[in-house]
Amino acid sequence: MSFRAVLFDLDGTLLDTLADIAESTNTALIRLGFRPHKVDAYRYFIGDGREALAYRALPEGHRDPTTVAKVVTLINTEYDFHWADNTHPYPGIADLLDSLSMRDIKMTVLSNKAHRFTEMMVSSMLARWHFDMIVGASPEVPKKPDPTTAILIANQVGIPPSEFIYLGDSDIDMKTAVAAGMYPVGALWGFRSANELLSGGALALVKEPGELLRLIFRNDESVRPS
Repeated sequence: MSFRAVLFDLDGTLLDTLADIAESTNTALIRLGFRPHKVDAYRYFIGDGREALAYRALPEGHRDPTTVAKVVTLINTEYDFHWADNTHPYPGIADLLDSLSMRDIKMTVLSNKAHRFTEMMVSSMLARWHFDMIVGASPEVPKKPDPTTAILIANQVGIPPSEFIYLGDSDIDMKTAVAAGMYPVGALWGFRSANELLSGGALALVKEPGELLRLIFRNDESVRPS
């Protein structure tokens, strides 16, 4: 099997965004009179977009559309000012992106985070590297796990989906990859568990970013462990 491109998820895969998302959401909850959550709880709130995040963070009995919309508005306001307070690329991501770039592997990003934030974060925190396409959530495109946008990215880049590795940290990512005809790889350093990734359809799991190179370049001595 030959791979010529990688489609990356953003949160929990390229960038550790958990603390800033948790802090922004907790601030929104407190302002509306609700109790905040521990940061670790947000591992299971993130992944389906801002509305789903607000819905899951709210207590049962307060998940009506009006309250969810208020929380989303407050999260957006807070996140505008605090998205970069603690967010950073995961250890090993810089080396992975360097290696892929040097070997002319196409790199793209697909996130359920709002498109504006997705572009802003990639251009700010991953500015050293070229990504052929960066796509976040918008009213014009369906969210993952719908495969439409993943397939569109492959078509725009000019590489068949079967020659893409899809690297993500949730079952949503794995289901997207399977539906799009890409090779699903689960990132174990992210927000979700190995069991969830496997149940979503992961065909491989990687414990650290460098392991992805050994999947792509199986016969390249330079990426084999010493």
